[in-house]
Amino acid sequence: MKTDELISEAISLPVEVRTLLVNKLLESLNPPDKEIDELWAKEAEKRVEDIRTGKVKTIPGEEVFKRIRKKINP
Repeated sequence: MKTDELISEAISLPVEVRTLLVNKLLESLNPPDKEIDELWAKEAEKRVEDIRTGKVKTIPGEEVFKRIRKKINP
């Protein structure tokens, strides 16, 4: 199968299948690193705990975007 035929065939697939295909292709370019994944999971757990205990304060999304817009368009 030629490249253009493969691309055409892939584009015609249902969106769920295309999503799976894209994820698999990206994984093949950059395989997951279990050690890094574990470190990120620990970091996420720490951040959740920091929020629960009040160590850090969250900012509502609306406020974040408001601040960004203000910086971009003063």
